[in-house]
Formats: sequence, C-alpha cells, structure tokens
Amino acid sequence: MIAGVCGGISEYLKWDPTIVRIILLILVFSSLGTMILIYFILALIMPD
Repeated sequence: MIAGVCGGISEYLKWDPTIVRIILLILVFSSLGTMILIYFILALIMPD
C-alpha cells in the first residue's frame, strides 16, 4: 500500500493482492528485515 509494489506484483501475476502482502510479511520476518530493503528498491525500479 505504501508504494504499490505488492499491488503491481499481484497484478502482474494475476494473484489476489492480499496473498502477495501476506507473503511479503512472512518474508520480512524470515529474512530479518532484508525484504524491507528489497521492497524499497523495487519501489524505485518498478514503473508506475
């Protein structure tokens, strides 16, 4: 919801955005916060 990364990924994969957000949340906790950095990099790289 912050930068639309999960929405963009879910639209590209034709998945429900809630599932993508839950997967991101699981990855953030399992990667000790590395996914937060990857999220912001994706926010800069992905087109609007």
